[in-house]
Amino acid sequence: MKPNIFFTADHHFGHENIIKFSERPFASLEQMNEELIKRWNERIGENDTVYHLGDVSLGKPDFTKEILDRLNGSIHLIKGNHEGAALTYPKRFASIRDYHELRIDEPENGNGKQKIILFHYAMRTWNGSHRGVWQLYGHSHGTLPDDETALSFDVGVDCHNFYPVSYEEVKEIMQRKKWTPPFAPRN
Repeated sequence: MKPNIFFTADHHFGHENIIKFSERPFASLEQMNEELIKRWNERIGENDTVYHLGDVSLGKPDFTKEILDRLNGSIHLIKGNHEGAALTYPKRFASIRDYHELRIDEPENGNGKQKIILFHYAMRTWNGSHRGVWQLYGHSHGTLPDDETALSFDVGVDCHNFYPVSYEEVKEIMQRKKWTPPFAPRN
């Protein structure tokens, strides 16, 4: 059985103005923080793996540590542009990177793997984009139109009802895209 792997971004714990900026449906900062923690833990178990694609918290370090201690799972952080507080608690993360090329066992693929580029920012092209490699990003809070011809999309909480998305959900989304290999043989 595959380990449960999840992707998410842009929680902005402790950032009151994000409610207004991103039109989040929360009445207060406290309600937003608690609901984001609840939805995280509804999906993610203690033994699950989470790739957080940046902007965990804009709160102070002590506040951020308390939040991180309440979240389930082994968290790999792909740094965003608001990581000051999270980086004061590095031992909470299984890894901390600017960019990561993840390989997941995928028996449906010819080579038995699915490669995924993880980065805080959306890219128009990336390593292997012409060979079916996926790219997941955050940062844009759902403001970038999805490109149905590209194997990339925003995994930020603003795009997924404030929940992390599973590898299986990502796979379903990618399978619905209208991507075709640019160098495929023509019939």
